[in-house]
Amino acid sequence: QGQLVESGGGLVQPGGSLRLSCATSGFTFRHYNMFWYRQAPGKERELVAGTLSIGNITNYADSVKGRFTISRDNTKNTVYLQMSSLKPEDTAIYYCYAKHVFKGDQYWGQGTQVTVSA
Repeated sequence: QGQLVESGGGLVQPGGSLRLSCATSGFTFRHYNMFWYRQAPGKERELVAGTLSIGNITNYADSVKGRFTISRDNTKNTVYLQMSSLKPEDTAIYYCYAKHVFKGDQYWGQGTQVTVSA
């Protein structure tokens, strides 16, 4: 059974930066596409960024393009989300999500809170 554990969330002032990490175990990391989602209070969960299992192919929500960077380290079975120029509207619980490239296997992390406030 796969496990995803997010870390790195916290309280940051507008314009600040945070780096989220998602450490994984229990599955073959390199066979999974990895994603970060977020859910703000009263809103639906939304895709923030994704990275494919191979290569450097990434995608981002329009709202975070140019400010967030997703990356993965297949040697550490970990995916990261570097967040810069943070805005109050980035406040949300951030979730890590793994989806197998071909099969239906998928896993969610428990989430980490990010709060952007002065």
